[in-house]
Amino acid sequence: MAMANKAINLSSVGSVFPSSVDKLKKKSSNSVQKNSFRVSRIPSVKAVQSPADSATGKWVRQRRPQNVDGDFFVDHTCIDCDTCRWMAPQVFTRVDGMSAVYKQPTCEEDRLKALQALLSCPTSSIRTEVPPPDIIETQKTFPIPIDEKKLPGVYHCGYHSEKSYGATPYLIVHPEGNILIDSPRFTERLAHEIEMLGGVRYMFLTHKDDVADHRKWSKRFGCDRILHSQDVEDCTIDVEIKLEGSGPWSLGEDIMLIHSPGHTEGTVCLLYKSHKILFTGDHLIMREYGLSIMEIYNKSSVPEQVDSVKKLLEFNFTWIIPGHGRRIEFKDVEEKNAILEAFVCEKYAQHSSAMNSHLHV
Repeated sequence: MAMANKAINLSSVGSVFPSSVDKLKKKSSNSVQKNSFRVSRIPSVKAVQSPADSATGKWVRQRRPQNVDGDFFVDHTCIDCDTCRWMAPQVFTRVDGMSAVYKQPTCEEDRLKALQALLSCPTSSIRTEVPPPDIIETQKTFPIPIDEKKLPGVYHCGYHSEKSYGATPYLIVHPEGNILIDSPRFTERLAHEIEMLGGVRYMFLTHKDDVADHRKWSKRFGCDRILHSQDVEDCTIDVEIKLEGSGPWSLGEDIMLIHSPGHTEGTVCLLYKSHKILFTGDHLIMREYGLSIMEIYNKSSVPEQVDSVKKLLEFNFTWIIPGHGRRIEFKDVEEKNAILEAFVCEKYAQHSSAMNSHLHV
């Protein structure tokens, strides 16, 4: 299977990391290296115009004019989920609030990544002018190993679901039983490939937003679904394992489930101890501009969500694998803690300022 795009390595790549780290560097020059905290930057592109449908005057699956000329393009149904931009940053970027092709693939690797992004797009908004003859071979590359050397047995499933707002599903191949993290869009072709890797024993649902086709996956593999009781709704009333209380809970010797309320009351993160990975769902994500808790989509309590991020300082991990956006690899636990502490301080300050402004109105 083909290697997925690498995670952001905060000690080695790209452009300046967000303001929370800048503030931290000023406060503690000893704990943060001068060249740390970097993320890659995509060059800006000039929009390329193309005519609208002259027959209907409607933009029905219309190629966005912001795409460059060539085979691959994004149509107007894009929901700006960011999936294609982190899966194939050599091809896709953001223009006028949606994704667009800024450079057509020029080599086999770039073409493969573009096709993987096409298959993963939750709204099927990525298209080609000519049917791709290599699409079947691309389908066989899923699930995609994240990093076969550093994180053996951890895969990106692809096939993001619009029902989960484009959330990223993952698979852990584990000797005590494989774990599917959040729900991909159901397709028998992906199910077959997962079956070849040992199937699924548990389906861990980080929160109520990203359950998508959970029933179809449960029926296909006979797996036990796990969801916190506070996030159970009518569509998930039949999940096999409902977590109660504030945890943490163990799932085998090296899997810990951490209650992280805020985004929703029942949000739970999964800590894969042996690999030092934290799967965060929507609790904490990495956007193009930096760390985010997606306040505008909060369904419970922003202050509580910030408190839950602060709680992550207690745990030993060097990777964040979120439900949306880019994966993060930290140099070590100290760097992880420095970044999270700075982020938490910034959010507390923002919330305090907002509260004070409200009180003085």
